[in-house]
Amino acid sequence: MGKRFLVTGGAGFVGSHLVAALLDRGDEVVVFDSLATGHRQAVLPGARLVEGNLDDEALLDATLADGPWDAVYHFAALSIVGESMREPFRYLAVNVGTGVRLIAACVRHGVPKFVLSSTAALFGSSRSTPIDETTPFDPDSPYGESKAMLERALHWADRVHGLRSACLRYFNAAGADPAGRLGEDHTPESHLIPLVIDAALGRRPQLSVFGDDYPTPDGTCVRDYIHVADLADAHLRVLPRLDAGSVRYNLGTGHGYSVLEVIRSVERVSGRVVPMRIAPRRPGDPAVLIAASDAIRRETGWQPRHADLDDIVRTALRWREAHPEGYRTRCLAG
Repeated sequence: MGKRFLVTGGAGFVGSHLVAALLDRGDEVVVFDSLATGHRQAVLPGARLVEGNLDDEALLDATLADGPWDAVYHFAALSIVGESMREPFRYLAVNVGTGVRLIAACVRHGVPKFVLSSTAALFGSSRSTPIDETTPFDPDSPYGESKAMLERALHWADRVHGLRSACLRYFNAAGADPAGRLGEDHTPESHLIPLVIDAALGRRPQLSVFGDDYPTPDGTCVRDYIHVADLADAHLRVLPRLDAGSVRYNLGTGHGYSVLEVIRSVERVSGRVVPMRIAPRRPGDPAVLIAASDAIRRETGWQPRHADLDDIVRTALRWREAHPEGYRTRCLAG
C-alpha cells in the first residue's frame, strides 16, 4: 500500500525527481511550491500541487492538517552560493526562517519523519578529502550556513519533540531523468554541467571558468557530481532507517572531477567544442569537495547507479537537446 508525502520545492530540480520516484512506486504525493524557481510542468501527473510560500503559515497549516503524512521532504530554499555572498541576510532569513517554520508545523501536526535537502557547502574549504560525516562544519557562504542552522534546528526537534530526521548533504546534483521526463531548468542557470552543455550547443557565447589557480591538478575546482536519479533513490532508502533514529549522510560518488574534466566530458559526449575563457575566482568556492558516502551505503544499501561522468552528462545533454527552452518547450509543444 502506498504512503503519503509532502514535498516542499517539489517543482524544482532535485525535488521533482524525488516526486517522480515516489509516484513510480505508487505513493501519494503533494507538492508545496511557490513556483518562484520551480516549474508547474515539472510536477508530474499524479501529484497534487499546492502553490504557495512557506511563510504563509495558514496555507502551510491547512496543507499539513490534511494528514496523516508518512514524512515531509524539504527542498524549498534559495540555493546559489555566489548570490548568498552578495545577499547574506536574505539567504539566512529565507532559508532558516521558512525551514524552522516548516519544522515547527510538522511537530504541531504530528509528522513523524522529516528529510532535509542539505549541502556539501556546510564543510567549506575542508582539508579532509573525501569528506565524511565527522568533518566539522565550516561554511564558506551564507547558503552553507543556512543549511547548518537548519540541521541544528532538526537536532532540537528530535531531542525535544521526537521528530526523526535525515539530513542529506549533496555534492553537486547533476544529470536528468533517464526516462526523459524531467531535467534541469534554472533561471539564471548556475550549475556547471548545463552551462557547459549550453556553451557546446551554442546557446551562450562562451563559458566562464572561475579560477585556474586552485591547488588542484589542473588548477580548476574539483567537485563530486551525483546523478539526480541516484539522489532520489537515496531519499527513498533513508526513510526506513529513521525508525532507528535520526541520521546525517553525505551523498556523492567519492570521485571528483575538475571543471576542465567536465568540459572534456561534454565535448566527448556531444561531439562539439566548448568555447571558454578563464575568469577570476568567485568568493565562497572551495577548491575541492568530494564525498565519503560509506555511511549511507553501509546503513541503507544505497549505491549510485550513474557514477560515470559521461553517463551523467549524456542524460543532461539528452534533456537539453529535447527541451531547448527548458520546461517552456513542453508548454509550447503541448
